[in-house]
Amino acid sequence: MEEVDSANILGEPDMNDVDDQEEEVYYASVPASKLQPRAVVSMARWNNEMGIAEVVVQKGTFSKTTGIVRSGKLYYSIEEVLFLVEIGALLLLDESDTGLSLEDIYVKMSGGKYKFCWEEFRAYRQLKSLGYIVGRHGIPWSMKGAKSNCESIPSQGFPESDKVLNLESEEIRSVIGLFNEMQINKVRPVFNVYLPNSKFRKSSPGDPSFVLCFTRGYPPSKVELEALEGQCGSIPLKFCNVEQGRVSFFSFDTVELPVLP
Repeated sequence: MEEVDSANILGEPDMNDVDDQEEEVYYASVPASKLQPRAVVSMARWNNEMGIAEVVVQKGTFSKTTGIVRSGKLYYSIEEVLFLVEIGALLLLDESDTGLSLEDIYVKMSGGKYKFCWEEFRAYRQLKSLGYIVGRHGIPWSMKGAKSNCESIPSQGFPESDKVLNLESEEIRSVIGLFNEMQINKVRPVFNVYLPNSKFRKSSPGDPSFVLCFTRGYPPSKVELEALEGQCGSIPLKFCNVEQGRVSFFSFDTVELPVLP
């Protein structure tokens, strides 16, 4: 195992692709508190029960590579909300349509209700600031092209529109279930990471460039590594460890030891 600087292990993004996307701007060197609000800002409403935000006003191009689409609606996860608010691209509303400050959001996310992990957010912010496209592992960007296990059950006497509502609620509940099943303390795949790509489509994202897994203070064991490789197939794995706010990325290579005479 060799730990290297994140710019080397992740690879340098193609700046031509980065420049084509509004969100692919390098924010890493700018403190979040000093970032100025943009002239065009999206709005999303936080849902306490779901633990995600529904976008109610979409501005700019961030929706191309941020958020999941369900039944024609766009939803942002916790880390997406916090990142967009930090860079001044999103105004978050509570359920009474009152705007939340960045400090309010920090308090909300730190309450422990939504299984929010600061280490994961720091890695997410680092990757997004470098221009990568980042999505939650195991949660499809869109149901188009993805086989859904949720089916609408027709109810006699109800109009066709009720079937759509049933499907929507089932899809949303399935997303909530996926988020709730995440275990913070185990070594596991967390993010699917794609290289900057101006032609990226949520309906057909293709395989990620790598899957980012998290560790806590120690590298994964051989058994854990083999299990992760079996789970992710041929997609490369990279690992992340966050200590005292410093985000480190590393990967493993197969090393053949010489045979002693």
